[in-house]
Amino acid sequence: MNISPSHAFSVWRRNAVLYRRTWMWNILPNFFEPVFYLLSIGIGVGAYITQMGGMSYMEFLAPGLVCVAAMNGASFEVTYNFFVRLSYQKAYDAMLTTPIEPDDVLAGEVLWAITRACIYGGCFFAVIALVGLAPLPSALWVFPVIPLAGLLFAAIGIAFSLRISNIDLFSFYFTLFLTPLFLFSDVFFPLHERLSEGWLWVAEVLPLLHPVRLARAAFRGEASLILLWDLAYILAVTMLLLVWARRGIRKRLMN
Repeated sequence: MNISPSHAFSVWRRNAVLYRRTWMWNILPNFFEPVFYLLSIGIGVGAYITQMGGMSYMEFLAPGLVCVAAMNGASFEVTYNFFVRLSYQKAYDAMLTTPIEPDDVLAGEVLWAITRACIYGGCFFAVIALVGLAPLPSALWVFPVIPLAGLLFAAIGIAFSLRISNIDLFSFYFTLFLTPLFLFSDVFFPLHERLSEGWLWVAEVLPLLHPVRLARAAFRGEASLILLWDLAYILAVTMLLLVWARRGIRKRLMN
C-alpha cells in the first residue's frame, strides 16, 4: 500500500472531530449493550450457575464481553457510518481532490474504527474493573487484545461495505453474521465443553472466538500455544481482507 501517514491521520482526525460533537449519543447504545448482557445474564443465569470454566459466571462473561464491546465499536463505524460517507455524503470524493489517495482513506478509516473499538472496549473494561470482575494486574494484558479485535472487525466490516450497493444489506451483516458470532464464540459458554470435536474445528473459523480466547487468557494470567494460533489468525485474516478492501476502495473511488 502507498500510504501517507499524515494523510491517513487527516482522515482519522476528520472522523474524530465529528465524533466529538455527537459522542454521547453514539456511545450509549453500543457501550451499554454488553453492560446490559453482563447484568441480565450474569445476574439472572448466574444465579443458577455456581461456576463456569472454574470461575463465577460473571467472571466468565466479563472478558468475552470486552471483546464484544470492541467488535461493536469497530463494526458500526465501518458499516453504516462508512457507507454513508462513501455513497451518500460523497465525503471521499471531496477528499480525493486533495493529495489524499484511496489507500489513505482506507488506512484512516481502519485507524478510526480501531479507535472506536478502544473507546468501547476500554470503557467496558473500566466498568468491570470497578466492580471487581477484572483480576488486576493480569487483566491489564487485555489492552493489546482490544485494538486487535478492533483491527479484525474493521477489516471484516469495511471489506463487506465496499462490496455492497444497498445500505439495507447491513441488516444481513448484523443479524446473520455478528449475532451468531456473539452467541457461539465462547462468550456465554465454553465451546470445548458443549461441542463435539468436529464442531470445534468449525468454531475455529469464527473471528470473534480468537480475541475472546486471548482476552480470557489475559484475565486468567495464562499462556499457551493456542494463543499463538489466535494471534496468527487475527493478523492473517486482517491482512487478506485489507488487501481485498484496497482493491474495492480503489475501484469505488477511482472509477
